[in-house]
Amino acid sequence: MRLSGYLAILTTAVSSCSALLAFPGAEGFGAQATGGRGGSVYVVTNLNDSGSGSFRDAVSQSGRIVVFAVGGLITISSRIVVSSRVTIAGQTAPGQGITVYGNGVSYSGADNTITRYIRYRMGKTGDSGKDAITIANGANMIFDHVSVSWGRDENFSINGDVSNITISDSLIAQGLETHSCGGLIQTDGGVSIIRTLYIDNKTRNPKVKGVNEFVNNVVYNWGGGGGYIAGDSDGPSYANILNNIFISGPSTSVSPFTRGNANFHTYVSQNYYDPDRDGTLNGWVFSQSTENYSGVDFQANKYNYPTVKTLLSPTDALAKVKASAGASKSRDRIDTYLVNTELGSLGKVGALISDPLVAPMNGPGPITGGTAPVDTDKDGIPDAYETAHGTNPNVNDSANIASNGYANIENYINSLVP
Repeated sequence: MRLSGYLAILTTAVSSCSALLAFPGAEGFGAQATGGRGGSVYVVTNLNDSGSGSFRDAVSQSGRIVVFAVGGLITISSRIVVSSRVTIAGQTAPGQGITVYGNGVSYSGADNTITRYIRYRMGKTGDSGKDAITIANGANMIFDHVSVSWGRDENFSINGDVSNITISDSLIAQGLETHSCGGLIQTDGGVSIIRTLYIDNKTRNPKVKGVNEFVNNVVYNWGGGGGYIAGDSDGPSYANILNNIFISGPSTSVSPFTRGNANFHTYVSQNYYDPDRDGTLNGWVFSQSTENYSGVDFQANKYNYPTVKTLLSPTDALAKVKASAGASKSRDRIDTYLVNTELGSLGKVGALISDPLVAPMNGPGPITGGTAPVDTDKDGIPDAYETAHGTNPNVNDSANIASNGYANIENYINSLVP
């Protein structure tokens, strides 16, 4: 990266810290994404692949805050393309929430998006060579409590002219063999990965080039292709790698950090490794050595990236991830198995997969739908909330901006989750 570009990132990060957050508690490079604020509200009313009231239709135009009056499984036959300035509030879906299953999702060009509490699962029916989530260009996006799995190429790939992205409290799982990749994170524009679980990916957990902060994450049962791959490139990278925990599983055959070189400039601290697969947490914090970190160029000081408000110890990060990573407002059967049975085994259970329709995954469903609360004016905010908070349940006022700077609908959706 050119020095001027690197300094521009730091200047942007510092100057934007006083801006309105995407939601209370948002952190990292993408924390100031605006989503659909200032636009309209779209209520998803069915689980169809397309057409009026569908999720595909909801995200097809810019300037929308998308909420859900239904929960369940949305099976898609072609890729969904998310537009810019969109908020996807999966936490509003009743029951076990929403799973989008089939051909993956593109966020390329989707500037200023906020995506929370939704599951994107690809699978063998998806196009060969495609990712479960792809971002090839764009800026200012945050993905929070998102579950991503079964990508045919990568699970979650950020690769190109991309800047100011956060992946927080998410779950990136089971990229399909023979590729089986967590994801490429390759951009000079700044990506924060925070309190996220990478599990059952053979390689790229993730593979990083450019500007990255990797903080309080859990990597479990990576395969022989590698855990955190540090660049493997002639181009320069600048990363903070802080307080993460790496736990070997049945598929693990290499150390957590691989393929680094002197072009990968990094500040590292308090990364924990438990390699013995004995069902107990009895590992150690890595010493700072080129052997442990695969030949990277160590820095004496942290890069001044936006980062987290509270830096957890690695073992506290593990507890936090187990409790709430992914679309955890109501975890589905898949995430429950990955977190409780596999990660919970501390090394004894886990596998790379090629077909998610066979045991133990047995497909993406069922997802219990539940019943949406009464919403007389159909503006996305239930009557009970409107009455309690001084808006009118008989008037469509959900897109109006409240005194705190958020839209009325944002104050409602933000109240649904911690």
